[in-house]
Amino acid sequence: MTGKLFGGLIVLTALVGGVAMYWLQVYGYYDAVPASDMQNDVQLTLLVNGQAEPILYEDFEAIDSESSPIRYRACFTTSMSEALLTETYEMLEKAEPRNAPKWFECFDAKEIGLSLENGEALAFLGEKDVLYGIDRIVAILPDGRGFAWNEINACGEIAFDGKRLPAHCPPRPTE
Repeated sequence: MTGKLFGGLIVLTALVGGVAMYWLQVYGYYDAVPASDMQNDVQLTLLVNGQAEPILYEDFEAIDSESSPIRYRACFTTSMSEALLTETYEMLEKAEPRNAPKWFECFDAKEIGLSLENGEALAFLGEKDVLYGIDRIVAILPDGRGFAWNEINACGEIAFDGKRLPAHCPPRPTE
């Protein structure tokens, strides 16, 4: 009898722990990011000087987490034309969106990735080193829907692996 009780307690503890871990990963660590009245929510990097500049957008919706710098996801719409965007802002040849939690319905990484692969969507550098070693990437579809996410850049990969930084990388910030 004691063995069955003890075994049942182990199974119950594992089940509660699994449910708690799932909830924390999918819901618990994410916070909504409020729009900041057209200030700096959506930025693209200018071709002219390499500086990030806010663009026109509406319907901004975003989530982020303090637990990881690459959990940021955002959705928005823009009325800016593809011609204006491609002539003004730094485009990326390759961009791969990261999955968002299923409850953040506006961000569908598969749809965005397929659109980027097919050449329907345009990928831009949103902001270089939004955090050290992390770039913000922005993709815009022909219908004006836009999406943003954070990605580890080349210098970040080296720094986070604990390797010595090459000369072209900025120095790590002091804690």
